[in-house]
Amino acid sequence: MTSTNEQRVLDMVPKGLLIGGQWRESSDGKSLDVIDPATGTVLTSIADASESDGLDAIAAAHEAQAEWAATAPRYRAELLRSAFERVNELADDFAFLMSLEMGKPVAEARGEVSYGNEFIRWFSEEAPRVTGRYGTAPDGKNRILVLKRPVGPSLFITPWNFPLAMATRKIGPAIATGCTMILKPAAQTPLTSLLLASVLQDLGLPPGVLNVIPTSRAGAVTGPIIKDGRLRKLSFTGSTAVGQRLIRDSADRVLRTSMELGGNAPLIVFDDANIDKAVEGALLAKLRNMGEACTAANRFIVHESVAEEFSRRVASRMSKLKMARGTVPDANIGPLIDEPSRQAVHRLVEDAVAEGAKIMTGGQLPEGGGYFYPPTVLTNVSPDSDILHEEIFGPVAPVVTFTSEEEAIGLANATEYGLVAYAFTEDLNRGLRLAEKLEVGMLGLNTGLVSNPAAPFGGIKSSGLGREGGFEGIDEYLETVYVGIADPLA
Repeated sequence: MTSTNEQRVLDMVPKGLLIGGQWRESSDGKSLDVIDPATGTVLTSIADASESDGLDAIAAAHEAQAEWAATAPRYRAELLRSAFERVNELADDFAFLMSLEMGKPVAEARGEVSYGNEFIRWFSEEAPRVTGRYGTAPDGKNRILVLKRPVGPSLFITPWNFPLAMATRKIGPAIATGCTMILKPAAQTPLTSLLLASVLQDLGLPPGVLNVIPTSRAGAVTGPIIKDGRLRKLSFTGSTAVGQRLIRDSADRVLRTSMELGGNAPLIVFDDANIDKAVEGALLAKLRNMGEACTAANRFIVHESVAEEFSRRVASRMSKLKMARGTVPDANIGPLIDEPSRQAVHRLVEDAVAEGAKIMTGGQLPEGGGYFYPPTVLTNVSPDSDILHEEIFGPVAPVVTFTSEEEAIGLANATEYGLVAYAFTEDLNRGLRLAEKLEVGMLGLNTGLVSNPAAPFGGIKSSGLGREGGFEGIDEYLETVYVGIADPLA
């Protein structure tokens, strides 16, 4: 039975598509069920965008672009600041809604609201600071003028695991720079994006600046938009396989692209590490979002002299965590997003065990409804096990050992991915060496959390292109224009 608060929060969410400033049904009348991963039951139904709706959205974004780009940076900044304040006011509702559709515990969802909302505040402060430069050419004959202008209509494709933060870190810089947008949220978790869009609409975001088109037919809807000559940028967060396909689809039109893709993050614990810090950092890096994060620690690379103590302490802590629906007050671990995801995690665990891994805790599918998987620690993991080479996307910590710094670095870099790494050591020089030698875009040194709106988020190798957040994040939505000027003193 739906609780009063649950129904109230669901009723806050518009159930239509947002196109050209209007909430409307799908052009073909189809609807999309949003499933509660804790029970497997339907939370609510919303409009399911068609190909025609997608083309209407790019038309609306294109029509609004010129006027939106001409608005004063201070106007855009104040609109973002107002949105930041309004999301803060609705923080408990956003967190509860996110827990319903995605599964994470409400307390953790509240943390995502704070984190995601900081992108809105950060880019509200950056909007008036977009500048160019003017100077004399080296030969003294001409002047160099460099100016920045918005890229233009942008398509955002966001994942299900961080429904607010993945939207705000794209929407924030787009609004700040004067770009119009089409947001295609994940079919599993569209409700948070719809509520955010409603907030922006209520605050006076002009029609057509933000268009939101949830759909169960992602390729059929986004494909024609990507091929449309009016689109200027594509920003995607999701798997590497899908990102590679989108890059290929974007190549014909040489679209500006930002890609935040998969990860296989190593967490390295050296023999001189503070084990208390390492255990806390490991739990944070592994269990955030039930492990369903591209930044989640995927491989635990631990010095042989401390591996037994580290593994025992991590397993002890994990075994005490409570699995429950995210809206249960004392829940620590919510469900995974769906049954195929749960089965994929369990397959990796079974494969590792078949190749000799030992289960210290977890590792068994629980009985009952929902898509829950217990926090699991594996030791004696074979180097050939799939679990060390594939993104787990679940609360499973496979532990392998090393003897030297060089071996640890080699193990950490032995992957096609390069998003983030974590390292625990009390040797500052070693930490700096790791920063230079690990093939990643981000490094957490003695911490299990690196994400920060004021820092550039992104990876190298198969983990993506571009950066989100920080000073670098706004450049992803700006074109650079050079003007050569004849010497005014000649």
